[in-house]
Amino acid sequence: MDLFGDLPEPSCICNKGPPVLRGYVGSRRGERDEMQDFHVLLPNLTDPLTTPPTQLCDVSYFAVFDGHRGERASRFAAEHLHLTLAQKFPRKSSENLDKLIKKCLLDSFRQTDDDFLKKASSQKPVWKDGCTATCLLVVHTTAYVANLGDSRAVLCRVEEVGEERRVVSLALSREHNPTLYEERIRIQRAGGTVREGRVLGILEVSRSLGDGQYKRCGVISTPDLRSCTLTSADRYDETRTNEEGQYEAACQRLASEAVRRGCADNVTVILVSIGF
Repeated sequence: MDLFGDLPEPSCICNKGPPVLRGYVGSRRGERDEMQDFHVLLPNLTDPLTTPPTQLCDVSYFAVFDGHRGERASRFAAEHLHLTLAQKFPRKSSENLDKLIKKCLLDSFRQTDDDFLKKASSQKPVWKDGCTATCLLVVHTTAYVANLGDSRAVLCRVEEVGEERRVVSLALSREHNPTLYEERIRIQRAGGTVREGRVLGILEVSRSLGDGQYKRCGVISTPDLRSCTLTSADRYDETRTNEEGQYEAACQRLASEAVRRGCADNVTVILVSIGF
């Protein structure tokens, strides 16, 4: 497994500075009784901090958390993960900054999981909630994606091949399904089983935040990490104007289309526009 997977760089890089990022969201409840998805849109990670550290300038954060067996894990992650990340963020610039940021992401996921499980175990009855997590952290021009579970992240990039221009989609996340060989082997070595594509025949994902009752069965909170450099080639359609309404409408249409095609789960779509 490639934990720190880096995407190939585009052939042409012509940046003038850090990108301007804006986040938009659309959601549908589907057939669920309640909305268990939560999301965070922070073009500037320092916004929720009372005394923001100087090293967090040019840092953006966007995330979606898909809850199961309740909304408490996804709500907790949405409220706390970025604060833990800001607290653990590298204090000084160094040659090893890339590795330090990736370690910061891993540590923040682990602490968020530990903190929620501690709170969940203190309740009566014990909370059994869990959630997936897909987080985008952009530091200057480098995008880091950390994900757990089966929520996906995709980057749209314009490629030039001779005189031809085409839009391609690049996967920025890795699905954690218990039927995958590496995931299934880990679960089995921990004493768990995979039946009908689920952990113990119940849980659909092999990594998550929360789900304390499955942690002893090999379900872990370690995310996969990928990174890439954002450039002016990373856009869906350069002919479009940057009108907020069209981006919000696109999110809503995509969420509605997922429900129309038979998705009974909650659906949340985050679109991050990239401008240079």
